Amino acid sequence: MLRRGVLVGALVLCVVAGGTPARSADPPEIPLTIENHRFTPEAITVPPGTSFVLVITNKDATPEEFESHDLRIEKMIPAGKTLRLRMPALKKGTYNFIGDFNQSTAKGRINAE
Repeated sequence: MLRRGVLVGALVLCVVAGGTPARSADPPEIPLTIENHRFTPEAITVPPGTSFVLVITNKDATPEEFESHDLRIEKMIPAGKTLRLRMPALKKGTYNFIGDFNQSTAKGRINAE
């Protein structure tokens, strides 16, 4: 009986002292706007090895599709809406993206450097 009490006490002490693992900081948010069928900014720089969130706001009156073959992502952003897109930690390099419905004007890139 004494052993179980000591074990329970030790367990409670571990939980109180250690608690739960510390919550990691939320990933940084990077704004990206679609307006006049163009992305602003056209180039985004992020540190390699760090995840982040693209906050894409479509200010156009028509939907747009954020597409990146490099990142294997296709996401629809309705007109007048905002999409939060959690991005993985990227290796050093350049990752291109387009607005699939306006490929001649809606172009951009993410530079992980």
